[in-house]
Amino acid sequence: MRNFLKKYGLLVWLSLILIAGFIAVVLTSFTVSRNSLQHGIAEQTLPITGDNIYSEIQKDILRPVFVSSQMAQDTFVRDWIIGGEEDTTAIVKYLKEIKSKNNAISSFLVSDLSHRYYHADGTLKTVSETEARDQWFFRVRKLKTPYETNVDLDLANHDNMTIFINYRIFDYDGKFIGVTGIGLTLDTMKRLIDSYQSRFHRNIYFVDTKGNIVLAGTSVKRLGNTILKANGISSIAAQILANKKSESLHLEYQTENDSILVNSRFIPELGWHLLVEQEMSSEIRPLQEVLMLNAAIGALITIVVLILVLLSVRRYQTRIEKTAATDQLTSLLNRQAFDFVFENAVLDAERSRQPLCVALVDIDFFKKVNDKHGHLVGDHVLKEIAMIAKRSLRESDVICRWGGEEFLILLKNCTLEKATAIAENLRLTIANNDFSRTTDLARKKLSVTVSMGVAQCKDKESEDSVFERADVALYQAKQNGRNSVYFSE
Repeated sequence: MRNFLKKYGLLVWLSLILIAGFIAVVLTSFTVSRNSLQHGIAEQTLPITGDNIYSEIQKDILRPVFVSSQMAQDTFVRDWIIGGEEDTTAIVKYLKEIKSKNNAISSFLVSDLSHRYYHADGTLKTVSETEARDQWFFRVRKLKTPYETNVDLDLANHDNMTIFINYRIFDYDGKFIGVTGIGLTLDTMKRLIDSYQSRFHRNIYFVDTKGNIVLAGTSVKRLGNTILKANGISSIAAQILANKKSESLHLEYQTENDSILVNSRFIPELGWHLLVEQEMSSEIRPLQEVLMLNAAIGALITIVVLILVLLSVRRYQTRIEKTAATDQLTSLLNRQAFDFVFENAVLDAERSRQPLCVALVDIDFFKKVNDKHGHLVGDHVLKEIAMIAKRSLRESDVICRWGGEEFLILLKNCTLEKATAIAENLRLTIANNDFSRTTDLARKKLSVTVSMGVAQCKDKESEDSVFERADVALYQAKQNGRNSVYFSE
C-alpha cells in the first residue's frame, strides 16, 4: 500500500479531488433544486391549489349555504309559518322538492312558533329545550350570525353523521320565526374531499375555529381529532386559528420523517379553516431519483475515467521505470538497477547464510571489433553476448550491463568454485559462437572472446570491495593472455 501511494500518490490526490468535486456539484445541485422546488410549492403551487379547491368548495359545499339562504328568505316559507302552519302537506312538498332538486340528503324546517320539526317525509317531531339532541335549535336561535354549519346525527336519516346548514328565518319585521336548511352526509363530503386529494395530490381537511378537524379525507388520520395536539402541526396551530381572513397563509412544520408545507385560509361561509398540505418527500422523491441516476452515471463515468487514467499512468510509469532500469541495447539491467538488486541479494545471503558471488565480464579487443567492422556490428556482438549469458546462466542469476563492453553477473547461492565453473562455461560458449550469424558478415566468421574475474562476497563486505576484487581478478585474466577466467580469494 505504501509503495502504491508512493508511485501513484499524485493520481490518488487528483482522484480524491475529482470525486470530492463531483460529490459537491451533485449535492449543491440537489440542494438548490430542492430549495427552488420547496419555494415554488410554498409560494405558487399550494396557493393555486388552495384557490382551486376553494372554487370547488364554493361549487360543491357552499352551494347548500346558498340554497338554505334562499329557503330562509322564501316568502312561501315565511308566509306559511306566519299563517299558522296550517297546510302541512304544502311545506312537506316544498322540502321534498328542495331535497330532490339539490341532491341533498336532508331538507328541514323547524318553526319557532310551534317547535315542530318538518322534513321531506313529513313532521318528524316537536323539538324540546330539555332534549339534548334538540339543543342545536335553541343555540341557533341565539346566534348573532345568519347561519351555522354543524356536523350532527340526522334523526331523519337513520342517525347518519350529516353536515347541516342551519339558516335562521325572520319575518318581515325582523323577528326570528324558525330555522331551515339542507344537509349533506359526512361520507359524501369525505368522498368529495378524497376526490380533491386524488386530483390535486395534496392532503386536504377542514378545521373549525377551536382547532377540531371537522372534515378530512382518509389520508389525514395521522392528525387525530384536533391540530392543537397533533404531532408537528401543533407548533403552527395558533397561527392557523388566528387567521380569520380569507387570505392564504403559508406555513411549514416538521414531523419525524418529513417536512410539511401548509397553505391555510379561513372560509367565512363555513366558519372553517381550509388546510392544504404537501409532504415534501413525495415531491422530492422524483428529484432524488434523478439525482441518484445522475450520480450513478457520473460515478460510472468518473470510475471509467479514473481507471483509464490509472492504466495510462501505470503503463507510462512502467515504461519509464523499465527505461530507467534497463539497458536499451541489450535489454539487461543497467548499473543503477543492479545496485538495488545487489543490495537485496546481499541481505538475503546474510539472512540465509548462503554464498554469493559476482563475475565481471569484459569483451576482449572490443575496440578492434568496432574499428574494423563498425559500431553496428559491435552492437550486435553486445546483444548476442547478452542473449548467450541469459541462456547459459541459472534463473536465479542476474546479469547487467556494467559499462561499454563490460557485464556483471550476480550468482546467488553459489560458492566460489561453482561460480568459477559457471563463468568458465559461459566463456567457452562465447568463444565458440559465430557472431557473424547476427551481422551482415555472413561469409566471414566473427569470433569474440571474453575475460572474466570472479569474487565471492565476504561477511560484512561492502559493494565496492567485492567489485574491486572481481576487477582485480579480471585484470589478471587480461594480463595473462585474455580469454580466461580468474578468481579472487
